[in-house]
This record gives sequence, C-alpha cells and structure tokens, in this order.
Amino acid sequence: MDELLVGEVTHFFPAISVAAVELTEGGLQIGDSIRIVGHTSHFTQQVLSMQMDHTPVESAAKGDQVGIETVERARAGDIVFRTRPH
Repeated sequence: MDELLVGEVTHFFPAISVAAVELTEGGLQIGDSIRIVGHTSHFTQQVLSMQMDHTPVESAAKGDQVGIETVERARAGDIVFRTRPH
C-alpha cells in the first residue's frame, strides 16, 4: 500500500468522535482512505465526513484545518497518511 503523509491530529473530541487535523503536507477529499498512527493509535478508515469551520466540505488542501469523523479514538500528535492500494 502506498502512503502519503498529509497531516497531524491537533485535538480529538471524544463525545462526537472527531479528530481535528492540520493538513501540513497534502490534501484530502471525501472518499479517501486514511491511516492514523500514534503511540497508541493505529487504524485505517475511509473519510466519510469532513468539516472546516463547522461547514461540511468535499475536499481540503495543504494548510487547512479540518474535522474528520473517526471510527476509533485518535490523539493529539497522531500522524495522518492518505493511503492507496498498489
């Protein structure tokens, strides 16, 4: 599986299972597959819901801060990769 570093989790909201992600290296769009990796986090999921400033968006670019609904708990400092099958 090919991976591209896209950003880092800056905060996690457990009540709504949303990770705030700063896109430091690349962009994301709805439907992308991502892998979140950290000291105690390691999971892969599809991006099904993404927001900027509480507004749903279809895509986000390098430099944006987005909220992504996650299937597991993420933690500040976790790294976010966009994944693609070979």
